[in-house]
Amino acid sequence: MHPGEAPAAYVRRVTRLKLDAAVRRLREQGLPPAPVLCADTTVAQGRRILGKPADAHEAAAMLRQLAGATHRVITAVALQAGERRHEAVSDSRVRFAPLDEADIAAYVASGEWQGKAGGYAIQGRAAAFVAHISGSYSGIMGLPLFETHQILRLARL
Repeated sequence: MHPGEAPAAYVRRVTRLKLDAAVRRLREQGLPPAPVLCADTTVAQGRRILGKPADAHEAAAMLRQLAGATHRVITAVALQAGERRHEAVSDSRVRFAPLDEADIAAYVASGEWQGKAGGYAIQGRAAAFVAHISGSYSGIMGLPLFETHQILRLARL
């Protein structure tokens, strides 16, 4: 994250960088031009980004922070089709129920937190923690289908 960078700006920037790298790899491998789609998801509380936990201790700390509170899940999606680039952002709110230490310990022991922004996967066991969502369920999972459909339509794909 750049100093002072807002979570939505961060996730848009990272998605653009992913897309740039994927388009570059396509060219470097000598493959024929093709549409390339990339996405990135971040979990944020206020301006603080909760990335992928490095270990079980960090995953538990993130879950404690999310417990009983509302956070944002922001997913940016970008498409390169020829010279044209299309981008969209899904911004959802998720409220977790209060969690006790046994809930957190059991979830961390499952290993499901590994490689997940915010230390959880809404489509897995953590669904039991979600008291309310506002926004895009598919965006929270990592690929917002509505926004993806919209940019595919813009690109006429």
